[in-house]
Amino acid sequence: MRPTDWPLLIDAETLMRRLDDPDLRLFDCRFSLADPGAGLQAYRGGHLPGAHYAHLDDHLSSPVGPATGRHPLPDPHRLADWLGRCGVGPSSRVLVYDDMGGAFAVRLWWLLRWIGHDIAAVLDGGLPAWTAAGGPLSTAEPQPAAAALTARPDDALSITTEDLGATVAASGPRPPVQVIDARAPERFRGEQEPIDPVAGHIPGAINLPLTGNLDTAGRFLPAAALRRRFAAALGERPPEQVAHSCGSGVNACHNLLAMELAGLSGSRLYAGSWSEWIRDPARPVATGG
Repeated sequence: MRPTDWPLLIDAETLMRRLDDPDLRLFDCRFSLADPGAGLQAYRGGHLPGAHYAHLDDHLSSPVGPATGRHPLPDPHRLADWLGRCGVGPSSRVLVYDDMGGAFAVRLWWLLRWIGHDIAAVLDGGLPAWTAAGGPLSTAEPQPAAAALTARPDDALSITTEDLGATVAASGPRPPVQVIDARAPERFRGEQEPIDPVAGHIPGAINLPLTGNLDTAGRFLPAAALRRRFAAALGERPPEQVAHSCGSGVNACHNLLAMELAGLSGSRLYAGSWSEWIRDPARPVATGG
């Protein structure tokens, strides 16, 4: 059970007061799709004291297969084993961060929930907020005692391409699952596609770019503002009928976290996302607004 003193978001000042907590485990999730080695290089140049580096491709994803998207979910037991070697046990308070407003850190936050460890939070504002608050950086790699973490994956937290495809095929004026796409508007509309071989979006999806969850400082908007944003898009639809998508199932977790912060709990992740949807040319593609 999540402790009451460990919310979904932690600000830099609160974290500074908790750095000596023996149950605290930090993970640096900085990453660049254009340069997959850049995050580790940045980590080695300076990171939060005690933080491990979590590589999106190596630690937080499985190898790409012929029918998968660009970042398939990792094997849950291998993930739990790696986290255990990083010192994460059942009572560990995990804090994840990046330098992109949480766009990559949310992947590990969601994966922890998926394998049954919900004592996880995102550093609000990430590394920029930490340094702006005067937080120290370190180049030392932590050497914690190993812990035992057992994965208990909850597949009800996600939706497969097959299940989503069935809802799209059966959809009428009100599809049984509402897809929310976190990508930039020009990618959603199919006007630009710098990463994937096909442009556009899943038919019936609506576009709520993840950047709309953040203020100008890269921190999450207040819960009330997030609730207004998503409630306006969903109308009377309950969160349980929402599936979050993006390019490869990473940034989509940002909208999922935003809904949780807004008190709209129960939405799911479409882990394969656009890059898996387009693997089969028979699946329909929509463009425009």
